[in-house]
Amino acid sequence: MVIEWLNVTVEPELREQYVQQDEEIWTAVLSRYPGYLGKEVWISPDDLSNVVLIVRWNSFEEWYAIPDDVLQETEDRFREAMGGDTYEITESKRFQVRRFSQSVQ
Repeated sequence: MVIEWLNVTVEPELREQYVQQDEEIWTAVLSRYPGYLGKEVWISPDDLSNVVLIVRWNSFEEWYAIPDDVLQETEDRFREAMGGDTYEITESKRFQVRRFSQSVQ
């Protein structure tokens, strides 16, 4: 499993709208693709301008197989729904989840 980790800064008064639109637009699109395993949205009670998105994928290959034009169209729809430049992805990381079996001694 691999993780797409996004840190987003959003205007505080629009944070709830951001979370809802992300679910309605981005999650709806991504969930149609093989390899999508789910998403978590983390919000902080201490920082109303911060949203962290954790997207789980089966593999990098499946994640990266989403066509660029689909990603751009989705981003355009999302930006329009949010009213323009009201948010910014400030950090983007990718991780591979490593699991180790426990040996019985």
